[in-house]
Amino acid sequence: MRNQWYVAAYGREIGRELFARTILGESLVFYRTTSGRVVALADRCVHRRYPLSESRLEGDTIVCGYHGFTYDQGGTCVFVPGQARIPRTARVASYPVVEQDSFVWVWIGDHDRADPSSIPRAPWLDDPAYTSVSGMEPLAARYQLLVDNLMDLSHETYLHGGYIGTPEVANTPITTEVDEDRGIVYVSRHMADAECPLFYAKSTGIEGRITRWQDIEYHPPCLYLLHSRIAPVGVLPNADGSDPGGFHVEVVYAITPETENSTHDFWAVARDFALGDHEVSDFLAENNRTVVMQDVVALNLLEKVIATEPEGYQELSINIDTGGLAARRILKRMAEAGAAPARPSEAVPS
Repeated sequence: MRNQWYVAAYGREIGRELFARTILGESLVFYRTTSGRVVALADRCVHRRYPLSESRLEGDTIVCGYHGFTYDQGGTCVFVPGQARIPRTARVASYPVVEQDSFVWVWIGDHDRADPSSIPRAPWLDDPAYTSVSGMEPLAARYQLLVDNLMDLSHETYLHGGYIGTPEVANTPITTEVDEDRGIVYVSRHMADAECPLFYAKSTGIEGRITRWQDIEYHPPCLYLLHSRIAPVGVLPNADGSDPGGFHVEVVYAITPETENSTHDFWAVARDFALGDHEVSDFLAENNRTVVMQDVVALNLLEKVIATEPEGYQELSINIDTGGLAARRILKRMAEAGAAPARPSEAVPS
């Protein structure tokens, strides 16, 4: 699905140093101009394919480190060595970029279909009313496996016990809704009386059992939101929607395919409590990364299993898989509807 927006990086990752990342099999180079705008170009000099990410910035242009071909922000070559005439085909592909909610989004497909208003939002990551921790882990597995993992949180009980998993997560039924027009999948699990996992006990200070809500909102293909509410047992939001007795955590994943069998697993945790408490931030960052790495180990293993299974193998699905199956169906529909992309040499610089 090339004609979609994908998260390429956190804004903090891209500065005045050339930055390389592969998205959907395309090797890209990113940098900030002197005015602060993020630029994305194909990471391959048109002359002898030398990686532009291994080259240097000169003002707002990239000078190839092999033979000196120089490219402007749109990918057009503005200097070649040894001659005044610049060949008409001396250009590299450029890619539309939008910086929003702490993420840098990139569009790999046809430029005329890149609508910034279609990028889903994760506003908590840039909201002063929240404090966030975040990171990214490489996953040696196809992105669909991470989608399956996140749409079915019952695995928390078994894979993440001692961190965020408790028996109630697996034992509580889910509700699933699909907005077919907008292509969004919603999965909810509300636990009225649950054990408080260490992740929330240490960060909120709640003692005893809790009311725990997990409301998933998946915007295929890239953005996954988990709206988590934690409160002492019996403490519910007010009739007007205000919720002074609840602790709210917004968990954000950006699921970006690197190749067909590898994924960039961006994760972030935003909270509306203990905003200036660095110990809480350090605790949540360390523990959430531990949870993410548990998923990474499991999914990397699953990728190897899938690679060796016999053709036509049929997996079993049950009630807890309704959200994941809905996501698969939407992703398949999106892939079938996608137009073939232009080849890099045919792409029009922005």
